[in-house]
Parts: sequence; C-alpha cells; structure tokens
Amino acid sequence: MDGRLLLVEGESDAVALRTLAEVAGGDLAGTGIVVAGGAHATPPILLAHGPRGSGRLVGGLIDRAEVPFLIVALRRAGFPCIPPETAPARAGFGICDRDLEDELLRALGEDAALDLIAREGEASALATLRSQSAWADRPLHDQLRRFLASRAGRKRRYAGLMVRAIPAGRHPAPLRHALGLV
Repeated sequence: MDGRLLLVEGESDAVALRTLAEVAGGDLAGTGIVVAGGAHATPPILLAHGPRGSGRLVGGLIDRAEVPFLIVALRRAGFPCIPPETAPARAGFGICDRDLEDELLRALGEDAALDLIAREGEASALATLRSQSAWADRPLHDQLRRFLASRAGRKRRYAGLMVRAIPAGRHPAPLRHALGLV
C-alpha cells in the first residue's frame, strides 16, 4: 500500500472518515485508513509507519481518554511531541471528547438521532433499552450511545448514516481535523 495513512481505533471510525470525505469533499485519494482494533494496538503501527518507519502516517482519530497513551507511542515512533498536550493534534490526530458516537450524536442532535433510528426500523429496540432499569433514568444522550454499542456492527452501520445526516458545516471537529478539513 503506497501513500498516506490515517490510524483509527475501530471500524466505525474508518467508516465515519470515509463517509465524511465523500460528503464534505475531503480527498482520500492516496490515503489508506488503518484500523488498529483499539488504542492499545497502535504502537506497532505508529512504529512501522511513523517518522522512524515508512513515514506515511499523517494522523488519525482517537478518544480523549487514550491521549496519554498515544503521546507515549508517538514519542517512541519519532513524532515531534513537545509540548505533550499538543502532540496528537500536531501529529494530525483528531481527538474525540468521549468517543466517536458521542461526537456524532452531539453534531446530529438527539431528535434527529431518534428519527434516524426510527427510519432504520430500530425504534422498538431503542425503546426496549430505554425501558431497562439500568438505563431508564439516564439522559437520552447516554441511552443513545449505549444503543449504538449494544449490538455487533451497529456502531459501524450508524457511523456512516449519522455522518450523512449531519448538516453540512456541522460535522465534528475531530473528524474534520483528521481529514485536514479544518
């Protein structure tokens, strides 16, 4: 594989970036997306494709909780990481506050997310989750995040749907940053 690389934690991140590139005119030509399978699987990829490796890595997407771990991995891979608090952004990483789903839900809005889930025929599945005692008193935003993670493949499926449903100009900053759209 030639060209630039973006590193992401999971498949839903990759789907979101590909979809945003498509709808917002970002250029992924010559750019591959490497799915690490979790933040703790990133160091070997950073070593192989960072400044001390092929030099092809140009950024990616990561959750804020994983930033300290990423900073250590970036340093070991030869990325310029001083000062540490700016290292991920300087290395081209968009940082999601909680996770991708949180970012997408905030950008889309809860009402639009409910409409999207209903259009996808999953309103009853969401209603079941919302009625469970562990989730009934939680904020709707948290219920929606849990719903997206409650079935295999759902996060990946909704990542693209949500990116397409977000109005132009309101896509989450971490995704735009990773694609160089900011």
